[in-house]
Amino acid sequence: MPSGFSGLTARTADINVMGHSAWRSDLKAFEGAYGYPPLEIMFATGGFDRGKGNTPGVIFFVNRENPLSRLTLRQLDGIFGAQRTGGWQGSKWTTGAARGPEADIRTWGALGLTGEWADKPIHLYGIDATLSNWSDLIQRVVFRGGDKWNPAIQEMVRGGSKAPADVQIVRAVAADKLGIGFNLMRVVEKEPGVKALAIAAAEGGPFVSPTEETMYRRTYPLSNAVYIYVNRAPGRPIPARLREFLAYILSRQGQQDVVDDGMYLPLNPDAVRQQLEKLK
Repeated sequence: MPSGFSGLTARTADINVMGHSAWRSDLKAFEGAYGYPPLEIMFATGGFDRGKGNTPGVIFFVNRENPLSRLTLRQLDGIFGAQRTGGWQGSKWTTGAARGPEADIRTWGALGLTGEWADKPIHLYGIDATLSNWSDLIQRVVFRGGDKWNPAIQEMVRGGSKAPADVQIVRAVAADKLGIGFNLMRVVEKEPGVKALAIAAAEGGPFVSPTEETMYRRTYPLSNAVYIYVNRAPGRPIPARLREFLAYILSRQGQQDVVDDGMYLPLNPDAVRQQLEKLK
């Protein structure tokens, strides 16, 4: 029997639960069948560290000797991204995310560092970009839907006989004074040779450090989330039994269930209200 998005598309499933936003291929298949996108309901925030570490937010970090302490999303795009003609918003292509090579940032001096750092190249470390939750989140938030990466990134591939890719990334940056990487906090915080960076969504700030509280408040720009997708035609009500189920998950008791389960962080009140609006 089909499951996941295939089940939702084939009408053999009423809901689809995902630990990331839907892949573009899933959205295109669904929209090809129905002519409209599925309804997306966020029901929990991704984890932070050891206690609630599933679907964690993306932490950017540098070598402990690096004087840098913060970056904007635009700067992250300049470091990890590349020239592009546009980006994806859901399943739709838009030129709004286009940028040229002049926005590339390839040296530490371009980020304002001086002295011995000024002309030094930035060394990038990250997870492979193929169907990776983190890479997808970076593409959606940092690249504004683009999928063009700086080709100099050293991708750590999952599997094999070496240490887990997460550990390899952190160790590489700890050993490389010129390194920057992305990972999850429970691995980053174990390595004294690196430090996490505060991130700002806007050029003027505020710069937000990754903590459990900022993930819960969703003020940290690269917080993650888990979702439920349902088939709801535009202008049509959600079937009563599905609406009751979704309303329960977003209720105080439903969110307490998220807390008790311990895998994820619950939604904050503002996020709950935003999701409840989608049920109307």
